[in-house]
Amino acid sequence: MEKIVKVKVGMGEFLFKLDDLLEKKNISKNKMMRDTETDFKVIQRIATGTITRIDIYVLARICDYLDCNLSDLIEYERC
Repeated sequence: MEKIVKVKVGMGEFLFKLDDLLEKKNISKNKMMRDTETDFKVIQRIATGTITRIDIYVLARICDYLDCNLSDLIEYERC
């Protein structure tokens, strides 16, 4: 089952796909937090779509760790 969070913004919506990606790779948020030295609250906010500002260095660490592209984590679709 896909775990994608949709957040409507303006004329489109953001798709936050971190939980889905972590599940597919069988990695817990706690493990990723420790391995990437990223605050758990930041990871949780990205996963739930409640983040309002994103640090590009955090995104780079997460993408490097999960061996993925930014679009695998967060996507914007115009409605």
